[in-house]
Amino acid sequence: ISFMNELSNVADAVGADIEQVRIGIGSDARIGYHFIYPGAGYGGSCFPKDVKALAAIARRAGVPAVLTEAVEDVNERQKHVLVDKILRHFKGRDLAGKTFALWGLAFKPATDDMREAPSRTIMESLWAKGANIRAYDPKAMEEAARIYGSRPELTLCDRALDALDGADGLIVVTEWKEFMAIDTDELKSRMRELAVFDGRNIYDPRRMKAQGIAYYGIGRAA
Repeated sequence: ISFMNELSNVADAVGADIEQVRIGIGSDARIGYHFIYPGAGYGGSCFPKDVKALAAIARRAGVPAVLTEAVEDVNERQKHVLVDKILRHFKGRDLAGKTFALWGLAFKPATDDMREAPSRTIMESLWAKGANIRAYDPKAMEEAARIYGSRPELTLCDRALDALDGADGLIVVTEWKEFMAIDTDELKSRMRELAVFDGRNIYDPRRMKAQGIAYYGIGRAA
């Protein structure tokens, strides 16, 4: 996962399309397509804990854990990639008063688990810059309310479309199926500014751009 995320950052820098790279890598039968999807970082209770534990065991044994520590470092940086793209889109301007729709709070689909979820890093980074969040997740709304309480910068919405109202950008963090068939007419009628920050590469960049929507994926510079 971290390898693909690092490749996606290279793709962004050189103007390549990570999807074409992914198809090429996965076509090798020795590798396949499982887990070679770039994104906004991994979370949950297993991967982060296990990587940290393995690195700690290696250090205690006096063995350099270069690769294991790099996996963790890449993942932590990856959780900030969408925020960096948002700042570039707004040309480094203050985000105070900006509102962002955020789809996906859980660290992966089919769970309400928000432990070390990328959504938390993204929201907290944007709040620190003065932004507001309108969030929706099919399962993790109660968990988000438990973690963040009645934080005024966070509005938990009943529907994905409701989160779009008055938004200056849409941030997709979790690849829930209901997010994949996006209605661009709804985006245009509800959002204040048409910008999509796709942390799971679930949308077609060409279709978005053809609809006049500024699109930022992970490694989809082309």
